[in-house]
Amino acid sequence: MTPEKLLELAHEARERAYAPYSHYAVGAALLTKDGRVYQGCNIENASFSAFFKAVYDGCYDFAAIAVVGGPAGKPVQAQDEPSGPCGVCRQVMQEFCGPDFEIHMQKAGGGVFTVKLPELLPFGFTKDSMEA
Repeated sequence: MTPEKLLELAHEARERAYAPYSHYAVGAALLTKDGRVYQGCNIENASFSAFFKAVYDGCYDFAAIAVVGGPAGKPVQAQDEPSGPCGVCRQVMQEFCGPDFEIHMQKAGGGVFTVKLPELLPFGFTKDSMEA
């Protein structure tokens, strides 16, 4: 396959990008040694995570995380329920953290609500799940 054809396929993949936050669409075309091509694109969602930055920097050992969130322009304390990590982030935590990993969230009125990872993600999918 020519570089030009591979670039054409990358441009095609870029058309499928979903980038509502960065507004920076990326497409890729990966050529295998046996001639297969895998196309991919960036797909952003609201689960931008501190984990990805830490892993990028080479850190893989975590103890706890604090998570706050809510509508922009409103104080976190105005929410009735703590804003917990999304499902994708919970799976990332499952990948990199042990069962003693703590998640601290802000409660209404300013208190702290803390849970351990298995409470947020019971029956989480792990490396051991694949070996079973």
